[in-house]
Amino acid sequence: MSVCRLKLTLLPLVLAALLFAPSASAGRDAGLAALQVALQSRGLYAGSIDGVKGPATTRAIKRFQLRVHLTPDGVAGPSTREALGHYGRHLFGTRPLTRGATGWDVAALQFLLAWHGFPSSTIDGGLGDHTERALRRFQHWAGLTADGVAGATTFAALRRPPASCPISLAWPVDAPVGDPFGPRGNRFHAGIDLIAPSGTPVGAAASGRVAYAGWLAGGWGNLVVVAHADGVRTMYAHLSSISARLGQRVGAGTRLGAVGATGDATGPHLHFEVRVRGAAVDPRLALP
Repeated sequence: MSVCRLKLTLLPLVLAALLFAPSASAGRDAGLAALQVALQSRGLYAGSIDGVKGPATTRAIKRFQLRVHLTPDGVAGPSTREALGHYGRHLFGTRPLTRGATGWDVAALQFLLAWHGFPSSTIDGGLGDHTERALRRFQHWAGLTADGVAGATTFAALRRPPASCPISLAWPVDAPVGDPFGPRGNRFHAGIDLIAPSGTPVGAAASGRVAYAGWLAGGWGNLVVVAHADGVRTMYAHLSSISARLGQRVGAGTRLGAVGATGDATGPHLHFEVRVRGAAVDPRLALP
């Protein structure tokens, strides 16, 4: 076969691989995250659904391969996906996804929605209420028809890089980061936790206007939200006390409250979250 003919033969395969490959978010692979979900459901993987092929993921792949009588090479190729049955049949982007769908591509969808700032309750490979709501919110944010159906335009939008904070921020508390932004078990942590003693002053991360100050159900506890320029909002949760008032103009460092453990918190810390037009973004990328 000539080199020219070989190139023409391989071209459709290359294009298909590019079309259906899920994008990486912060160096993490959505396809690998989907595999982790499948391995977790079979009791073979106990780590976070993070899309990173670490030792625990490789061991889980090998254990699954041994279980289904495949060569335990730790590589999730076509034979391994076939052994997953229905779950491994549909790669991301190969079919429209609607409510009730399950499988590899749904888990990849959930993973990408989370990294784009719209996490569902869990990353479990099932398109239920929580995932459909997250999908509609992302579609609205991306300027798409918010119909809850993941098709070609939604897949294309999810392959773009996630949003980032367009303004510079200051640390609201001088404290170490506990849980970072990103996967936590089979869920997604949409902010960062700053570990500090109860009563530690919390300052505004940038100038803006207080858009919310009070108790908020759903695990937030005492919460202050500050609206900034360019559609940015910063959120300060689990406060022991609130110093700011609704509508107040604040500058960077203005005291908003104090660190606490109100709401869904096992110990004193500040949950600090940044949203850009509603999408949760990694605060660390805007912090010095």
